[in-house]
Amino acid sequence: MNPVSSPVDLGHSPEGWVAGLLFGLTACVAVTAAEPTALNKTTHVYKTVGAVKIAADVLRPPGTEARPVLVWLHGGALIVGSRTQLPKSLVELCTQERWILVSLDYRLAPEVKLPAIAEDLRDAFRWLHAEGPRLFHADTRRVVVAGGSAGGFLTMLAGAIVTPRPSALLAYWGYGDIDGEWALARSSHHGMPVDREEALAAVNRGQVLTNTDDPAVAKARGNYYRHLRQTGAWAAGVTGMDSAKEPAQLKPYCPLRLITPDYPPILMVHGTEDTDVPYACSTAMARELGRNGVKHELITVPGGEHGLRGADPKLVADANQRVAAYLRGQLSPSRR
Repeated sequence: MNPVSSPVDLGHSPEGWVAGLLFGLTACVAVTAAEPTALNKTTHVYKTVGAVKIAADVLRPPGTEARPVLVWLHGGALIVGSRTQLPKSLVELCTQERWILVSLDYRLAPEVKLPAIAEDLRDAFRWLHAEGPRLFHADTRRVVVAGGSAGGFLTMLAGAIVTPRPSALLAYWGYGDIDGEWALARSSHHGMPVDREEALAAVNRGQVLTNTDDPAVAKARGNYYRHLRQTGAWAAGVTGMDSAKEPAQLKPYCPLRLITPDYPPILMVHGTEDTDVPYACSTAMARELGRNGVKHELITVPGGEHGLRGADPKLVADANQRVAAYLRGQLSPSRR
């Protein structure tokens, strides 16, 4: 596998469970051609809210030719993560195919809630379509959105709330609801109990974060997430809503309930043994997509935990190859 060379900075993976969100994506599609010129990175502020600047990293090949765009939405339970956490396999594919890769930050919960995050998502795509052709020669007729875990959820949400709709979607171990039993129940799969005071000390310090590039901050907020899952409070913590008392409030933020026949084509990847986001989340999406006649595919990876940990490397490699073929089909020049 050819390495991605400077000036692209792949960033770092935070400690602990967060690293699992990207596991499997680093098992890249093989690059058989001669290594192309590395992508150049620029950083842009796509939105400002008070003193909070929300940024996007744009990685594109040299030159001024208009090129299709792959947008990456990082995972991290909506609580941790950063635009710097880019799957190496997708960076390499964009390098080889000469696509533009746009990686987005968004405001993180619990300091803001899901409605604000969704608004960041809408605004990021407004910015992409309005400024992308001028700033980095984006061909916004061809835009695919991809993300993992919470980023997979936001990818699915983008298919329903972003205008114009993306050309296609790619969701790794994502979820189409945030009010299902899996999200509301107390989890026994998130390690040793985390002390409540320790968990709360990591958040609500009066500062809204758009990323957790500091590993210590990521670890502390990861413990907060674990505490929420252990106590069944995650959905309420990131949405600010009580689904039992006001179920209709969450519907606008549950892609599973927003699918219509004009929803974009989507490829989903999920492991059958996922204890963080159950595999059933993707099968539920597949059923609803099928009911609405939406073109979709679910790549099932037997034995895969969250991020495909523990899966047979050959199955992971096959999944990555199928992802690459799908993206080429969606972003190739013939789809202009």
